[in-house]
Amino acid sequence: MSQRGLEALLRPKSIAVIGASVKPGRAGHFMMRNLLAGGFSGPVLPVTPKYQAVNGVLAWPTIASLPFAPDLAVICTHAKRNLELLLQLGEKGCKACIILSAPASQLEALKTCAAQWQIRLLGPNSLGLLAPWQGLNASFSPVPIEKGRIAFISQSAAVSNTILDWAQQRNLGFSWFIALGDSLDTDVDDLLDFLARDGKTSAILLYLEHLSDARRFVSASRSASRNKPILVIKSGRSHQAQALLGTHSGLDAAWDAAIQRAGLLRVQDTHELFSAVESLSHMRPLRGERLMIISNGAAPAALALDALYARNGKLATLSDETLAALDRMLPEGVGHGNPLDLKDDATPQRYVGCLNLLLASHELDALMIIHAPSAVAPGTASAERIIDAIAAHSRGKQVTLLTNWCGEYSSQAARRAFTQAGIPTWRTPEGTITAFMHLVEYRRNQKQLRETPALPASLTQDSAQAHLLLSQALERGVTSLDTHEVQPILQAYGLATLPTWIASDSSEAAAVADRIGYPVALKLRSPDIAHKSEVQGVMLYLRSAAEVQQAAEAIVDRVRQTLPQARIDGLLVQSMANRAGAQELRVVVQQHALFGPIILLGEGGVEWQADKQASVALPPLNMTLARYLVIQAIKSGKIRSRSALAALDIAALSQLLVQVSNLVVDCPTIQRLDIHPLLAAGSDFTLLDVTMELAPFSGDSEARLAIRPYPQQLEESVTLKDEQCCLFRPILPEDEPLLREFIAQVTQEDLYYRYFSEINEFTHEDLANMTQIDYDREMAFVAVRQRQESSEIIGVTRAISDADNIDAEFSVLVRSDLKGLGMGRRLLEKMIRYTRDHGLQQLNGITMQHNRGMITLARKLGFGVDVQLDEGIVSLNLPLHKDIS
Repeated sequence: MSQRGLEALLRPKSIAVIGASVKPGRAGHFMMRNLLAGGFSGPVLPVTPKYQAVNGVLAWPTIASLPFAPDLAVICTHAKRNLELLLQLGEKGCKACIILSAPASQLEALKTCAAQWQIRLLGPNSLGLLAPWQGLNASFSPVPIEKGRIAFISQSAAVSNTILDWAQQRNLGFSWFIALGDSLDTDVDDLLDFLARDGKTSAILLYLEHLSDARRFVSASRSASRNKPILVIKSGRSHQAQALLGTHSGLDAAWDAAIQRAGLLRVQDTHELFSAVESLSHMRPLRGERLMIISNGAAPAALALDALYARNGKLATLSDETLAALDRMLPEGVGHGNPLDLKDDATPQRYVGCLNLLLASHELDALMIIHAPSAVAPGTASAERIIDAIAAHSRGKQVTLLTNWCGEYSSQAARRAFTQAGIPTWRTPEGTITAFMHLVEYRRNQKQLRETPALPASLTQDSAQAHLLLSQALERGVTSLDTHEVQPILQAYGLATLPTWIASDSSEAAAVADRIGYPVALKLRSPDIAHKSEVQGVMLYLRSAAEVQQAAEAIVDRVRQTLPQARIDGLLVQSMANRAGAQELRVVVQQHALFGPIILLGEGGVEWQADKQASVALPPLNMTLARYLVIQAIKSGKIRSRSALAALDIAALSQLLVQVSNLVVDCPTIQRLDIHPLLAAGSDFTLLDVTMELAPFSGDSEARLAIRPYPQQLEESVTLKDEQCCLFRPILPEDEPLLREFIAQVTQEDLYYRYFSEINEFTHEDLANMTQIDYDREMAFVAVRQRQESSEIIGVTRAISDADNIDAEFSVLVRSDLKGLGMGRRLLEKMIRYTRDHGLQQLNGITMQHNRGMITLARKLGFGVDVQLDEGIVSLNLPLHKDIS
């Protein structure tokens, strides 16, 4: 996420081309031609000892002979010279470099050299970059690109060239077009942080094949996607495709989970990617999901309708008044409703009349207009009249407009007119709906991420006990635990297994069953079989001693035939009373090579293919995230409706998943957890068969997670001056209602000092941004006081770091009626300690000249105070190497 040197790479003031050439076909020739043709305004410095000038530009024989250090250099020579040339560029003072090609054996040395001289690298094996707003074409692209509002980042040169060629044909532009190559230094997360702040970029498209750091990617994506739509196409779904690309991406559903958790939208193929480029180039932001469809034929409208319903879209519902107005306007025999079929003789006037009436109705958020070629319905004339009507109508810019002029030859002029007017247009009804649903799904993803999580019921969590039991098992050399061995660990987190009795043979198993009552479940106890249920199944609902004995003998015989060397220690008998008709589910935690621990949810079954039969989520989970995992599993058919006596309790299952998530986040020695089956009967969940695999772990337990969990270790009990005790802790997503109540008890004057403007109300989105934070980039500590049976927030301090984790901007806000208790100072001291420990170098803040309390506190804590009379503000700065204690 480092932004150091990216300005020189992406906005260079001068460029040196190392190995510039006058010979067509040489890399140095292509690069010089593109740089000069692109209209770059800064000096271009060809470096070659062979020519006095290249393309009319004076050449320099060596890097050392250059008149000044270039911001950016492009190495176009043979790859064997890369390292020596990069060293010379470092000695010259160059800040950034594009390496067009390099063998794998060179990569580590190049990375070391670049780090030594603090040079930012793009590539190697990169097509280069294009920034048309700057007239910069430092690439091998055979085609130029127009200016636009979409940034495209690609890890494939072939895909990059394809997109560029396609976009030129359709006159679509880009703000940035960057081919990463091997991402030796500059990676996707660096560019997402940069583009999130770029004023020329309104949306971002990514083509991914691999990631080097999942946590940095998810963190940067979460931050950028709150302000700009980000769409992703990820190749390598199958193991065969991964092998072809030379990547090891692991379970593809984990990518889906990470992309969704980051607030991005994944498109499935290049067709959808092209459609996304079209829609993001011209489509206005959605204000809602209600779609109205107008067509001059029933068949195209039906195709659009099928595509909309297939992706869970929503049609707008027209009021009786609007329907009556349409009825009066349209000729007899023309139906009215949604979709609205204007018939194949629809005139431009008919289109425009309906368009104006519908825009004025305020009953739709998006309008799709379809035109099929017809001898009596002029396509181009209709398009021109619609363009004029949209421009003239007061709500023309408030409704998202989509046009579908079907066909090819007769519709070219109309589509060209729409494109020139900045109105998105497509060739097919299905493509139009696909593009519309991209924005709908992105909007839904963002809405889900901002949903306030419900507080779960009181959860049992004895992490110390769980750690003790796990460490004792590892000390004994035990790395695989069965149900009865896992039971006390699960109980430490409130997860209940059935009471289990151990029998030595089939006869004793039958006797135990008689004693505890029927029905019972029977399982094998063997240290040599990691997943018993997958080897011999789980015999459920045995109802007599004879059934138990017969089943036990069958299980033992099967294992003897399958694994003759396996040691059998006995049989486990569990009571199944009151569990008849329960639905069998399966919950698995396993390790993903890139994203760390992942949680899988599906149905129970002997044959279980995780990539086809499970929905996936990344820990940590809260109740909202767990609920979406359950709903996703149900909607995708991973959990099917069964004839259970009691319907599945989604809230209760969500709470169980949160408990599993807490266990895995807290206990890094757990490599795999398999609950199979999990018996679900309404809100009653029973962990019938559980296996756990362990491995020793050392280091930072949070580093293995793709998303930093709630830092519980930062909680601190504090006594204020009035002897009241309160808890200083990191903020939680669940704190939104408490934060709203806190702000309501802060005076308008104090809010003005904090936010530099008068704020009447904070929206849900505002509060979600304040509470649902990325602990890697931001920290907020709240002071929480217990009041009878409820809690209340009485103070907040916050610090937001830059992408390089060097500077952080801080703020403090205390409830207006609770000043003078030393709370503001204690909160700020805690934040100073945290930011120092987090590796930040300085803490900055701004307040107003009249905020004497804040200025006085800052001086006491060692902040530098800079009063800027002209601006009416006071800047506060604290170097974090200073000790406040």
